[in-house]
Amino acid sequence: MFASIVCATVFAFSISVLVTSQASAATSKSVSKSATTASSKTASTSVALAYAIYPLPDAKVYNDFVIGPGKIELALNPGESRTVNVTIANRLGAEKIFNVTEEDIIGSRDLAKAVVLLGDDRGPYSLKDILNIPSALIKIPHGQKVFLPVTISVPANAQPGGMYGSVVVSVASSPQTGATNEGASIASNPVITRLAALFFVRVAGPVAEQGKLTQFSLGGNRSILFENDPVNFDLVFENTGNIHLVPNGMITITNLAGAPVGTVAVDPWFAMPQSLRFREVTWAPPFLFGRYVAHAVINRGYGSTTDVMDVVFWVIPWKIIAVILIGLILLISSIRWIASRFHISRRQ
Repeated sequence: MFASIVCATVFAFSISVLVTSQASAATSKSVSKSATTASSKTASTSVALAYAIYPLPDAKVYNDFVIGPGKIELALNPGESRTVNVTIANRLGAEKIFNVTEEDIIGSRDLAKAVVLLGDDRGPYSLKDILNIPSALIKIPHGQKVFLPVTISVPANAQPGGMYGSVVVSVASSPQTGATNEGASIASNPVITRLAALFFVRVAGPVAEQGKLTQFSLGGNRSILFENDPVNFDLVFENTGNIHLVPNGMITITNLAGAPVGTVAVDPWFAMPQSLRFREVTWAPPFLFGRYVAHAVINRGYGSTTDVMDVVFWVIPWKIIAVILIGLILLISSIRWIASRFHISRRQ
């Protein structure tokens, strides 16, 4: 009985809506136009409300945009999902539409490149198919930042190890118009800037953690320094496993007598699977002169395994030596000049 009453009520309501629609047919065009405008405004509002938008503390024009964080590390189980925010800040001086895409990344054996963006290609540790962003186009006024939610959903059958990808944000400048000799205007190619937030996802389970420090040297492979400027140490780490590693350690510098004269921390840096990773560490020393030994102890980023390497270098500050030599020359010349002008005799 109750079900019959409900059905009858729904049916009556449907007839009422139909009659109302037919009665307003004469004004359908104006109503349709108004409805379309209202719908468009509502959709625009809903898109805007899909992201958290905040003003920047500094509304100055820097002619750039910023995204962050630069690197996001997550440890997930098969079948698990996680949502994180990527911030996009517009400091370009005008409202811009930003394009957001997903790309896989890989490591490189080129020491000048930490990672390589693969564009439409798929990497051996692909993440792009399980990265989900709510929109590919985002309009941001100048002096505003957007918190873009990015969801990572690991498949239930995912293999243990690393999965690597990126969220790439770009904006194309308006084409600049130039004039030809005939007076006709032509448009130059737009300048495109791309920034990426890197995602490092570790899927729980047994992995192959393998790597080692392969090189430790002074910057430029030098062994003699002629200035007391900051000293640069170069390190190269090779990852031969299937998961990214985060090596870190300490460099201790000792003098000719074996006494420590300084230490510098080697902060953690990442090394992608099957790649080489370069790291430069700078030490601002006190006054140095003579022979020194730099002793590096680097943890591989797993367990307690460390690599130990030494580099011997000399510091010979040529400016100070030049001043000393000039002083000695002047002193000797002065003594000789005095000796040539005065005769020293003994009293009888």
